[in-house]
Amino acid sequence: MPTAMPARRRPLERLSASQARRVALAAQGFADPAPAGPPAGWALRRLFDRVGIVQMDSVNVLQRAHYLPLFSRAGPYDTALLDRAAHYAPRRLFEYWGHEASLIPVALQPALRWRMEAAVHEAWGGMRRIANERPDLVAEVLAAVAERGPVAAGDVLPHEKPERSGPWWGWSDVKRAVEWLFWSGQVTSARRRGFERLYDLPERVLPAEVLAAPTPSVPEAQRTLLGVAARALGVAAARDLRDYFRLPVAGFRERVAELMEAGELAEVEVEGWREPAYLDPAARLPRRVDARALVSPFDSLVWERARAERLFGFRYRIEIYLPAPKRVHGYYVLPFLLGDRLVGRVDLKADRQAGVLRVQAAWAEPDAPPETAEALRSELESMAGWLGLERVEATGRGDLAV
Repeated sequence: MPTAMPARRRPLERLSASQARRVALAAQGFADPAPAGPPAGWALRRLFDRVGIVQMDSVNVLQRAHYLPLFSRAGPYDTALLDRAAHYAPRRLFEYWGHEASLIPVALQPALRWRMEAAVHEAWGGMRRIANERPDLVAEVLAAVAERGPVAAGDVLPHEKPERSGPWWGWSDVKRAVEWLFWSGQVTSARRRGFERLYDLPERVLPAEVLAAPTPSVPEAQRTLLGVAARALGVAAARDLRDYFRLPVAGFRERVAELMEAGELAEVEVEGWREPAYLDPAARLPRRVDARALVSPFDSLVWERARAERLFGFRYRIEIYLPAPKRVHGYYVLPFLLGDRLVGRVDLKADRQAGVLRVQAAWAEPDAPPETAEALRSELESMAGWLGLERVEATGRGDLAV
C-alpha cells in the first residue's frame, strides 16, 4: 500500500532522476495515504482526481483493465463501485475516446466535443466509409437506438445480417454505423453487458447540466485536456503530455506555450532526459514513496512506454499480439512497483475454474532489492483474494521465485 510522505512545493528548475520518479508517482496517486478501511466512493474520486482518465481494454485473462488502477492504488475494493459511477445515475463517468477507449469524468465531456465534431476526418476508415456511403443506414441506426436504447450493436437492426470480415475486427456495417455515431457523440454507452456496450442517446445518459454546458473553443478544450494530463503526470516530456489524450500535433506547441504563459506549466530539466520536461507547478515532491503495486499494462503510469523507460529505466512492451515463441516475458505481464522503482514483471492469469491466480512467469529487474520476492508474494495474495481466487500458484518460468 502507498504511504504518504511530506511533500515539497517550491518551484524547481531541475529535477534529479529520483525526484522525477517521485513527482510522477505522487501525481499518479501512488504516494497517497493508505486507506483506513475498504475503499469507497472517496477512493474512486481520488483516483480520477489524480489520473484524469482510465483506459479500457477487452482482454480478460486476469481482470478487465479499467478495474485495476484503483486496486493498484488503494487495494481490494468492490468493483461495483466503479460500475455504479460509470453506468448508473448519478453518473460521474462516461465512455469515450480519451487515451484509446476510456472512462472519463462527465465534467470533461464538453472538452471532448471538438473530437466528436472531427469524426468526419479522424474516425477510423471503416466508420467514415459507412457514414459517407450509407448515410441512410446511419440514420436508421440512430433512429433505432432512440427507439430501443439501451441496446447492443448486434440488436440494433436485427434484420441486417452481420458480415464478418475477420476474427479480430469482423464488424458488420451496423456495428460500424453505431461506432461512427459513438465517435461523433450522437450516441453514448449507457452501460455494459459483460464487456458489450449498450448504446443510448446522450440526453438519456449524461447529466443535464453537462449537456447544457457551453462548448469551449478547440484551443480552450485542448488546454483543459492538456492541464489534466499535466496534473496526472506531474512531470512530463511534450510527447507524454500530448499522448495522454491523444491530442493532435497541430496547435500543440501553442497550447503548451499558453499554459506556460498562464503559469500552469513550467519548463524544467530532468537528469538523463534528452528533451525538455514540463512540470505541473502544483506537483508534489515527496521525500520518499513507499508504494507496492501490481500495475496494469494499460495503467497511465506505464501506457506511454518511452516515458516508463525514461522514468524507471524499465523497457516494457506488451506481448499479447506476439506468437508465443516470440514472447520474452509472457502474455499478460504486469510491472511490479516497489518503493519508487519498477522492480519486476509478472505474467498473470486468473484461472477462475480452478480458483487459482497463476504466475506464469516472474522476472526481477537487475536492481531489484532483496525483499522483492516477499513483497510480490504479499501483493499477489491480495490480488487473488480481490479476484475471489483461493490461492496463488507459480507455474511458469523466470528468475524471481514467488
